[in-house]
Amino acid sequence: MIEIDGKTVDEVFREAVARWPDNTMLVAPETARAPIRQLTYLETALAVDAHSQALARAGYGRGMRVAVLLGATLEHYLVKLALNRLGLSCVPVNPDYRTAELAYLLEDSGAVLAICSDDFSAQMREGIAAAQTNPRMVAFDDILDRLPPAPFVPDGGGVTPQDEASLLYTSGTTGRPKGCILGHEYELMVGATYLDVPGHISLREGQERILNPLPAFHVNAGVLTFLATIQSGNAMIQPERFSAKTWWRDIQDTGATIFHYLGVVISVLLADTSTGPEVIGNLRAGLGAGVDPSLHGVFEERFGIPLVEAWGMTEMCRVLHIAEDPRMIDTRAMGRARNDLECRVVGGDGTELPRGTPGELLIRHSAETPRKGFFSGYLNKPDATAEVWRDGWFHTGDTVTMDASGMVFFVDRAKNIIRRSGENIAAAEVENVLFEDSRVVNVACIAVPDQMREEEVMACIVLGEGVAPDEATARAIFDRAFAQMAYFKPPGWIRFMTELPVTGTQKVVKHKIFGDDEDAFAGAFDFRALKKRGPRNS
Repeated sequence: MIEIDGKTVDEVFREAVARWPDNTMLVAPETARAPIRQLTYLETALAVDAHSQALARAGYGRGMRVAVLLGATLEHYLVKLALNRLGLSCVPVNPDYRTAELAYLLEDSGAVLAICSDDFSAQMREGIAAAQTNPRMVAFDDILDRLPPAPFVPDGGGVTPQDEASLLYTSGTTGRPKGCILGHEYELMVGATYLDVPGHISLREGQERILNPLPAFHVNAGVLTFLATIQSGNAMIQPERFSAKTWWRDIQDTGATIFHYLGVVISVLLADTSTGPEVIGNLRAGLGAGVDPSLHGVFEERFGIPLVEAWGMTEMCRVLHIAEDPRMIDTRAMGRARNDLECRVVGGDGTELPRGTPGELLIRHSAETPRKGFFSGYLNKPDATAEVWRDGWFHTGDTVTMDASGMVFFVDRAKNIIRRSGENIAAAEVENVLFEDSRVVNVACIAVPDQMREEEVMACIVLGEGVAPDEATARAIFDRAFAQMAYFKPPGWIRFMTELPVTGTQKVVKHKIFGDDEDAFAGAFDFRALKKRGPRNS
């Protein structure tokens, strides 16, 4: 394994190339458009050399940000490494963003350049046209010979471990996504933590092929898995997205030894009762989060490999994990504190709670260096950064319990965050879009259970006078929201209400919307089948 102290992402990558030039580094499974692709460490290095040299010739360098819209492809990782070599920050773009969402990212990040594939060029042009800023744009295939010149001279000096390597946008509870600043040191520490996971997921140098079906713009694939593979001479397998139809074929064709999952992935795989241990190929374990305890043992018994549960977030992805037996698979256990990560559970007043009592999970590196190994802050939001770091601890917002042994058990999601198929959806962001609809007088978005996707968005809406509370109105409201937001964000359920419970300051009290015995779905309109990638409904 490679020592990372005092190094940048590029320095570690160069050392990996020198140590394992012929090892496979990146793999893209077969698709309908292309056969399986593989790049060795040396082949990857040659491509990164060419792209970084082109960027440097055009004047791009340290202190600049570049929006990258390449989807979950090998090209995304080539570009990230080329940018990081020069001290540029990679700002991945969710391919499902609508125009307004993309424009916001471009404006907030101050990106000077946008790199996209042909598949997303029209989308990027629309985002740039709608933005108040004017980043240059280039297709990936044109980087080497048609790169537009940089708009200003970059910062001087060499790249340092504290420099920004990525800016990842994550949903928050106040509406618009927040840009999480991730430094080189942070990203390398995240990868190194993966290498330290013991037991079933202990990585073997140069022998693992890790299939991660999560998108490249997520910290799980784009940082945790990517930087861990580089530091250990292993291969990262990046499919375009999770597909139940091709999953087991991809596992076998790519020789995957470890796979990553979300709870919904396990649910879908178990739904195919025709499969069993004969399909696992070289797989020896899965690493993920959110598998329902009732399905955990079922999967392990059927396929004969363990699922290791872990917990992390964009702001701190040096994961908690429960990787050694007994793994308590019939619970929501997610790990214990480590030497480099302290945990405590507190009540609303910040006082530490007795063991076994539900409260908010707080974490830090140590009392002396609380923020070491964490994100550098929220871009343009110093107040939000200070708020999550109050009292010297990072406030995760997640409700957990801790037992006498220090084991942490997940209880509930962060306030006002809806977790749908691994995507964090800010209720406030969806509410803001719905409030702009002239038919809507008041609205509250809440999480409702979904057998396939873990949670779904339900919009509880009070309509304006004279607006019919029928399916046609609900569909019109849904279509308008769908046209403005990534496909997974609009409400899968819409229920019309005569009123919403509010406080004296007129804030909606969401936990009082439905009584204890009330069926939340009664009279609600179901639009879940319409929440698909592809053309907008309006």
